[in-house]
Amino acid sequence: MRPVPWAAIEPHRIQVTGYESRHGDPYGAFRIPYPPTASKLAVLAVSGDFSRAHLGDAYAWDHVSVSLVAKARTPNWSEMSFIKEMFWLPDETVMQLHVPASDHVNIHTYTLHLWRPLLIEIPRPPQGAV
Repeated sequence: MRPVPWAAIEPHRIQVTGYESRHGDPYGAFRIPYPPTASKLAVLAVSGDFSRAHLGDAYAWDHVSVSLVAKARTPNWSEMSFIKEMFWLPDETVMQLHVPASDHVNIHTYTLHLWRPLLIEIPRPPQGAV
């Protein structure tokens, strides 16, 4: 993840019950405007370094969840790419996961997630195949 405080993101930090945070915290809730559509993206983010320090190596994952404020649809590719670029450096690989149905925890129907493990590199297909 980008080093915190996330300069472009800090002005959009909000206080949500259960996700309270202060300027510079490596986690928090944000409402980020998406200029091309005038939509606002609701984002919950946590740095894997923070999670690992508090919960152990199994939680060493950067994680950002994304949904839309006041719209009943999932974020699209351009919205997810916009958030990826805000929270991670351009040379970092992040992923969305499709886990087995038995592992689903669906708190919000229209939310997508971006993940990056800290302790292993995400395998990728050959560059010519992407």
